[in-house]
Amino acid sequence: MKKKIIVFGATGHLGAYTIDYLFDNIDKRKYEIIATGRKDTNFFDRYNVKYIQVDILKNEDFDKLPKDNVYAVLALCGAMPAATKGYNPYNYVNVNINGTLNILEYCRKNSVNRIIFPQSESDLSGHWEENTVIKPNMERSFKLSGDYALYVLSKCTAVDMIEIYHQNFGIKNFIFRLPTVYHYRPNPYYFKKGEKKMLGYRSLMQKAMNGEDIEIWGNPKLFKDIVYVKDFAQMICKAITANCDGGIYNVGTGIGTTIEDIVKGIVEVFSPTNRKSKILYAPEKEDTKSFVMDIENAKEELGYVPQYNYIDYLKDFKKEMELNRFKDLWGEFKE
Repeated sequence: MKKKIIVFGATGHLGAYTIDYLFDNIDKRKYEIIATGRKDTNFFDRYNVKYIQVDILKNEDFDKLPKDNVYAVLALCGAMPAATKGYNPYNYVNVNINGTLNILEYCRKNSVNRIIFPQSESDLSGHWEENTVIKPNMERSFKLSGDYALYVLSKCTAVDMIEIYHQNFGIKNFIFRLPTVYHYRPNPYYFKKGEKKMLGYRSLMQKAMNGEDIEIWGNPKLFKDIVYVKDFAQMICKAITANCDGGIYNVGTGIGTTIEDIVKGIVEVFSPTNRKSKILYAPEKEDTKSFVMDIENAKEELGYVPQYNYIDYLKDFKKEMELNRFKDLWGEFKE
């Protein structure tokens, strides 16, 4: 009998790319992928993947899910500020805490071997300094003020609950700390303090495609760890098959790409040949946050090796933008 992999949040951006990657890379003779989400969709029929409509806040919905031979649960659903218009603190508590508890109870009742859960990078925001290296097991440090505070606290609470279920019921726990995971989606907007804003990197790409001037703010030598969604999905796949008890793993490449090289790469890949964007420097403007993720334990324990360098990611992103493969799931974007 095949081992079942339940993907909660399959209709979200990370969830859909993850299922796409698993379909091509998991051994389907050994594993069966089952997608779940709140949306009514037949999108996953094209992968021959069973889809079950589930709201993680409704206990009765879990009765729709299989109970036998469930091996791994991917809890890729969650409420976050970037997807929230206005301020709704109950959403973080309901989805990230109560929803995670419901998933954990499903795991306990059905003797699930392992759970994979994405954590926010912001639980270590107190360690962010110029070009710092973020270690997987650094002590938590974040402010209790600001619009992200309750969100970060809710994710930390979920991680602690998962650890309780690990220690009490033996459920292996793979916690992935996520920086920005870059991926193409039709809608280039997010919410900041409840207000709609264009994603910074999408704005730069748009300027490059139009041949417009692009400013580099602050110190151009600060760097960021740029991780592509397909490397995130690779880490998920590795964690499903890993022969270890789990732990906390940083999602990243372990390589810092300078702000200057980030902009130069976007101009190289997205600007028309006959109308390259001009790069301007504005050192008086605000610096970006700057850090790189230490991924050594992911390499050693999971066998993870990043496949996409920065330019590779940009080229594949451009290809995904042209193909728009998930438009039937997420719809076409209209201003």
